[in-house]
Amino acid sequence: MSPEQIFHRMFDNDPFSQWMGMELVSVGSGACTLMMAVRKEMLNGFGVAHGGITFSLADSAFAFACNSHGRHAVSIHCTIEHAAPVREGDLLTAEATEEHLGNSLSNYAIRVTKADGSPVAFFRGIAYRKKTAWE
Repeated sequence: MSPEQIFHRMFDNDPFSQWMGMELVSVGSGACTLMMAVRKEMLNGFGVAHGGITFSLADSAFAFACNSHGRHAVSIHCTIEHAAPVREGDLLTAEATEEHLGNSLSNYAIRVTKADGSPVAFFRGIAYRKKTAWE
């Protein structure tokens, strides 16, 4: 299966990413870029986006990127650093880039930015690559 076919198999069965309003910008081998707009119900008590919003956007880009090689892959470790607040109406982009593809483990860096290109979060993920192939 191509990275695009795998993306659609996963995304079409992912009600959470759909609820978040994520949209595909691009997907390829070891890479995925998603966009979404921040809505009012995504804000916390300080009036900024809950940290889980940027985490979830980055995590989805990570998931689609690490599965793009045709084998099922699952996260085993993720971290995030928040660099700037996110507000209602902000258009966010998460760009996942593969840094290492091994037989069992793969490493990814995901950068989350606002529409002006300024960074709001830096996410790192490690995935375990199963033997099961996407069909």
